[in-house]
Amino acid sequence: MAVAAVALDLLVVAVAVAALWYGGLRFVDSASTLARRLGVSDLVIGLTVVGFGTSLPEFAVTVDAAVVGRADIAVANVVGSNLLNLGLVLGAVALFGSVAASRTLVRRDGGVVVASTVLGGLVCWDLTVTRLEAGGLFLAFLTYLLVVVVRDSGGEAKREAAGGAMLRTALTAVVGLALIVGGANLLVGAAADLARVAGLSEWVIGETVVAFGTSTPEFVASLAAARRGLGDVAAGNLLGSSVFNLLGVLGLAGLVVPLSVAPAAATSLVWLLGLSALAVVLLATGGGLSRGEGVPLVLVAVAKWVVDLV
Repeated sequence: MAVAAVALDLLVVAVAVAALWYGGLRFVDSASTLARRLGVSDLVIGLTVVGFGTSLPEFAVTVDAAVVGRADIAVANVVGSNLLNLGLVLGAVALFGSVAASRTLVRRDGGVVVASTVLGGLVCWDLTVTRLEAGGLFLAFLTYLLVVVVRDSGGEAKREAAGGAMLRTALTAVVGLALIVGGANLLVGAAADLARVAGLSEWVIGETVVAFGTSTPEFVASLAAARRGLGDVAAGNLLGSSVFNLLGVLGLAGLVVPLSVAPAAATSLVWLLGLSALAVVLLATGGGLSRGEGVPLVLVAVAKWVVDLV
């Protein structure tokens, strides 16, 4: 009976991840097309539309987990997703082909990633996220978003003709969003069941299985951008997504429901701070990431998984 229950939970996880992945791709493609037709630059698209769009699974899962009383899964998903984004995903994308990054992207947005990690760690240090603290995180996110849009919307991108495809593109984005929300709900329930059956804490499940599932859109979007020679979009997607997770996702989830944080968060946040600093330093050397520089990022992320699961 237990074996059948685990098999069913694994099947639900697979279906949920597939829904998150496909919904994320459809939403990002559609939203990017709409933004480009409005004359938005590739860098802004990477940092905002793609970066935040691919974080919608994290947002949906985190808020859903918080609402149903699974605070450990909620916070662990945010931390685990950033560990994957800046480690496994960024490193793997570099292994497939070097990732270029502009000086502006590294200095400003890389710096914001490190600063947001420090801020998130300070907020979680007392093992609670109050509505006031969550509001501060979300306000910091809105400030960052405003700076990015205002400073990088310099008109370097040309508007594309809209035509009758605009409505179809918008509808595709809505369908993608619906798949993300539905997949998130399935994933939270199945992950909690797996944690109970496997004897693992909800924090570990949230930081590994759930985070892996919600991070698939970032990997697909960044790899596709890198293969098309859009290095700023690839790197911008992962940096923007990481900022959105720590400030936007955690902030909004804490505004909806004040969160309790597992003691294991302290160690994970120290790992994340070290990985964030390493990723930014490597991006700053040589204007991006070479294949060789992707290796240590992947190794750090894998090592954290081993520590969590063994």
